[in-house]
Amino acid sequence: MSLLPSFVAPTDAMFLLPETRDQPMHVGSLQLFRPPAGAGPDSLTELYQQALATTDVAPVFSKRPVRGLATLGQWAWEQDEPVDLEHHVRHSSLPRPGRVRELLALTSRLHSTLLDRHRPLWEMHLIEGLEDGRFAVYTKLHHALMDGISALRLLERSLSTDPTARDQPLPFARQPRPSRDGGGFDLAGLLGNGMRAATDAARLGPRIAHLAEQALRHQGAALPGQAPRSVLNVPISGSRRFAADSWDLDRVRAVARAADATINDVVLAMSAGALRDYLLSLDALPAAPLVAMTPISLRTGDDGDGGNAVGTILASLGTDLADPEQRLLAVRDSMRRGKAALDGLSPLQVTALSAVTMSPLLLNTVLGVPRFVRPPFNLVISNVPGPRDPLYWNGARLDGMYPLSIPTAGQALNITVASYAGRLQFGLTGCRRSLPHLQRLLVGLDDALGASEKAFL
Repeated sequence: MSLLPSFVAPTDAMFLLPETRDQPMHVGSLQLFRPPAGAGPDSLTELYQQALATTDVAPVFSKRPVRGLATLGQWAWEQDEPVDLEHHVRHSSLPRPGRVRELLALTSRLHSTLLDRHRPLWEMHLIEGLEDGRFAVYTKLHHALMDGISALRLLERSLSTDPTARDQPLPFARQPRPSRDGGGFDLAGLLGNGMRAATDAARLGPRIAHLAEQALRHQGAALPGQAPRSVLNVPISGSRRFAADSWDLDRVRAVARAADATINDVVLAMSAGALRDYLLSLDALPAAPLVAMTPISLRTGDDGDGGNAVGTILASLGTDLADPEQRLLAVRDSMRRGKAALDGLSPLQVTALSAVTMSPLLLNTVLGVPRFVRPPFNLVISNVPGPRDPLYWNGARLDGMYPLSIPTAGQALNITVASYAGRLQFGLTGCRRSLPHLQRLLVGLDDALGASEKAFL
């Protein structure tokens, strides 16, 4: 291990800089497990004790952020050893009657609190007391540590497809993997990457102008500044409300095939239909269609060292259209134009173009939400592919995993979807003060999928 701290990558530092009490910048996952046959009443306590007994913590879970003279005022990572696992791993029990309602309420509260920057930026909560005998694991990690793709791959490595496997490692334990270079203060590499990024970004001027021309010629193209003002785009508090449910992936896939669309297009259309109904119930539906920012992964191969490697596309959601068929086709065409705009760009150029897209939001998080400026987009809708086969943790079957994400200043709602074992698991994270009755969106998602099935099947 290097004695010198390693700089935080610019794409990761973007999640450290804007964090405030009203805007925690961590992501999370709520996992539901069904204990194996014959599990005793103290099985979760035994898992908790196993977690505390872990002696070799993976590097990504043992680093904490620092900034000072030694790092020239830049954010850097420093190893925190030994890691105080009694701080990071918690054991909780739900109040009676132990319904999913109580679990979501606890998860909402846990997701509302900031992570301690004097320690590695993660927590893991083992939760018992569900009335049906299952237990839950809520994990949160700062987005500067890793993105959703990294987190899912980490989960897959810590679980097994074998229900008889035992003594499996905890997600934060060091696991065997191919060796990699790196670690220390690589000033030459940092400067080289910066020069390449600047060069690639400089080449984007014509591409940005072309995107603007597309937006004028094609109603379906979306650019920053075209999103309408809405009740989703208001100042937020640090209090969160979390709602979650899942749908059969085969239902979504059938609609996608019939509409010559992608599964992600149908996910966006489901979200659009739910948002339209929700905003109509509040008498707050904008006349212009809402615009969603949709992250796309730039990762190649197996990369479990954390960090962030994502680009962005803006999609018009067609919320101004009452007909579900027209709405899905509008979403599909908007996404196609967004993807075409990225054709031929390197990952570094996509990152630079995405930074242009995100820059108004970053300014809003620092300066507040200008009420006289349109939001760059109305919300983030992210779809993360997950494991296809059922997974087990020491014999306990993973029944579902629901992602939690980050509302930001002027962006009071985030919808993140993860696929697992033939199901699409929707996680809705919203500002508790800004968005009342968030659970209504779950009904809207189901209604929107049913309407799409009637329209196309």
